[in-house]
Amino acid sequence: MKRATFPLLSLLVPGVLALGAAAPLALSVPLTLAQQAQKAEVIVRAVPGQPKSVKAGDVNYLAYPLEVKETIAGDVKSLPQQDGKPALLLLDGLEDAPKITLGQEMFLLLYTARLDSPVVGVNQGAYGVQNGKVEVKVDALKADTATITEPAKLTEAIRAARGNK
Repeated sequence: MKRATFPLLSLLVPGVLALGAAAPLALSVPLTLAQQAQKAEVIVRAVPGQPKSVKAGDVNYLAYPLEVKETIAGDVKSLPQQDGKPALLLLDGLEDAPKITLGQEMFLLLYTARLDSPVVGVNQGAYGVQNGKVEVKVDALKADTATITEPAKLTEAIRAARGNK
């Protein structure tokens, strides 16, 4: 008796398995502020300036020069540089880029490597400050029952989450 073969199925199964393996990479689980602070290599309170298009190999980025107001953690010199200033480099054309408002003070929790976006937690670690209040996202800034909206309290919470790091 001859065994039946399914050539189409043999082509689909590896593809489905590959998608299954890649799925966790594509999914984003919201991180708490403490988790973001632990993962970040550099944390600053800064004002992004006008971005410039820069090319690194075959990849185009938008480079936002940062006017750093405060370094909360890490070494700002380890960030990419643009025009002699630390910079936030985002992949040009990135669909889910963090919201960057030029001239608006922001808390940025960053990785130092050149990635699609160096903002921790698939862009969760970018917090704008408007009218003296931190713009709250999801529940990341909930501490016990109160939501952190004061910049000084956010700085304290970040430092507490990092401990001696």
